[in-house]
Amino acid sequence: MSASAPLRAVVCGTNFGRFYIDAVQRHPGFTLAGILSTGSRYSRELAEGHGVPCHTSPEELPDDIDAAFVAVPAAVMGGRGSELTCTLLDRGVHVLQEHPMHPDELSESLRRARRANRQFHVNTHYPHVAPVREFIEAATRLRERQRVLFVDAAAPVHVLAPLIDILARALGGTRPWRLGDPAPLPEDVVAAANGEAPLRLLHGAIAGAPLTLRVQNQIHPGDRDNHSLFWHRVAVGTEGGVLTLADTHGPVLWHPRMHSPRDSGHRLVFTPEPGAEALRLPASAILGQAGPPPRICDIFSELWPAAIGEALDKFAAAIAAGADPLRSAQHDLAVFALWRDLMARLGPPELIRPADPEPLAPSALTSGAAPTEQAAGPRVGSPRSGPVLPGEPTRPPAAQLSDYNEAAEFFDLGAREHTARTGPAVVACLNGIDPQAGPLVDIGAGSGLVTRQVASAYPDSHLIATEPAAGMRALLTARVGDDPELARRVTVLPHTAEELLEPGALPERISGAVLCGVLGHLEPDLRHELLRELVRRLAPGAPIVVELTGMREPTTIPPTLLRHSELGDQRYEWWMAGEPDGPDRMRLDTTWRVFRKGGPVREVREQYRWYTLELEQLAKESGLHLTPAPAPHAASVPYLGTLAASGNGVVTT
Repeated sequence: MSASAPLRAVVCGTNFGRFYIDAVQRHPGFTLAGILSTGSRYSRELAEGHGVPCHTSPEELPDDIDAAFVAVPAAVMGGRGSELTCTLLDRGVHVLQEHPMHPDELSESLRRARRANRQFHVNTHYPHVAPVREFIEAATRLRERQRVLFVDAAAPVHVLAPLIDILARALGGTRPWRLGDPAPLPEDVVAAANGEAPLRLLHGAIAGAPLTLRVQNQIHPGDRDNHSLFWHRVAVGTEGGVLTLADTHGPVLWHPRMHSPRDSGHRLVFTPEPGAEALRLPASAILGQAGPPPRICDIFSELWPAAIGEALDKFAAAIAAGADPLRSAQHDLAVFALWRDLMARLGPPELIRPADPEPLAPSALTSGAAPTEQAAGPRVGSPRSGPVLPGEPTRPPAAQLSDYNEAAEFFDLGAREHTARTGPAVVACLNGIDPQAGPLVDIGAGSGLVTRQVASAYPDSHLIATEPAAGMRALLTARVGDDPELARRVTVLPHTAEELLEPGALPERISGAVLCGVLGHLEPDLRHELLRELVRRLAPGAPIVVELTGMREPTTIPPTLLRHSELGDQRYEWWMAGEPDGPDRMRLDTTWRVFRKGGPVREVREQYRWYTLELEQLAKESGLHLTPAPAPHAASVPYLGTLAASGNGVVTT
């Protein structure tokens, strides 16, 4: 096997293991070589569907297996996962095992890995979930500036080990740590609560910070994953404010400290005058979320697979580095030592067998909601549902919608961070284009942030960048004109989508097309016609790269701060709000607010229409096959994909 060849991997277990199967198939460092299970009909059919053998014992595995992903409960949970891990390590197979593990199991696996000169990692999974990663990174930056004054955390008992791992990563370790026993439950309190007490409370310290911990110490013996009242919740407090992970799956919130200085008469200052500039801070802000919040189904289709991909990245890097597994696992050993102490103090969980819950949609909690409305919650990342704040402008008729001109001066301040992710993803999706087949067309190129990245990545290509908004087009032209090489190869046109359909507007043959944040603005009939026109002009195998927003159905978006920037002594804030405008359409309000030391300077509002749709819908409309952005971009830009004809060598879905 060459050094660059993918590692042949087997996935053990077909419950949570299904996520590993999908992750292995997407990861360039591994290739799925088999499934190891009890041999149930489901497992055999799953293996057959993936074109790999289904093994029922490790002895059946061929000798060329390089790595194994053990998604089978460990002995501490009553399973054979750790036994299986030891067998695989003894056979010279690198192993990544799902949590939790008793520290003794972990130590034994690490010793065997060292003897076999192989890697062993335990995966607590949830620290790799995107909102948790955002929280950990923000907590690290917060600790660099201020001392942690308290930590408040909560989790159900079956995912306590990942909670400890999240805390350790956020706080820079576990030591020094101490845990107290759970607070006793007074009998009269339990009686007043109808005999129910789902949460246990205990106090302690972790990484030297005071810790308050609440645990749902209850488990359904036949369905432990489906009856948690909540998931991981963590708040880290400093003198400057409180950083909160509201849930494992987001959002991450920042609440600055509410503090007002006093004037010479010892009266509280209520206006952001000199010396009280902090009063201009937003009372709360969502960190890192670039779109609406995930639906529950998106956790399984997007967040968790991406998290496992992160774990596979680290595992592949460790295999390549060949580090001592025992030395590199000190963090894990500390985490599971603390977890063992915590579990011993909590005692056996209460066994419960409740009926299936009835999840409620956010609209059920707002005025005027139909009492029968259930579980049709907003799409991922669609900011939280709720009423539009008083004073928001009324929605204009379609003829009065904005054209990006008014806000053009602010566009790069808000979009630069986003296009730093989408640009490389677009470049990757265009891999393999034939510059000789015709120019590459970037429709709705905006200020050219992505156009410049694409043009730089493909120096043999000529580009046509279309942008109808004069303000945006001025930025685009300046960006292209600043680089003599780009100026030679990029043609800027003022065409609207309708004008692109006119004879002669586009070349007869193009090597590809890019439409980032464009198609949702178009009426469905115009969208269909534009897609058909592009398909007709595509060279054989040429791609159409499309980016959407993730808003899959209309929902209410309350005013939400998306970005803020500082230029000189001015602060710029980008706000967005929205509401349904029909069965498949939304009206979006964007507001740019400019502040100076004395307070607000000016405000620019624009309003747009956006048709809610998904990439799969565009594939059907165009008759092309859809491929997600390649790793590692799929996790950071889940609403971007490639449409191309079949038979072009691209793996399609």
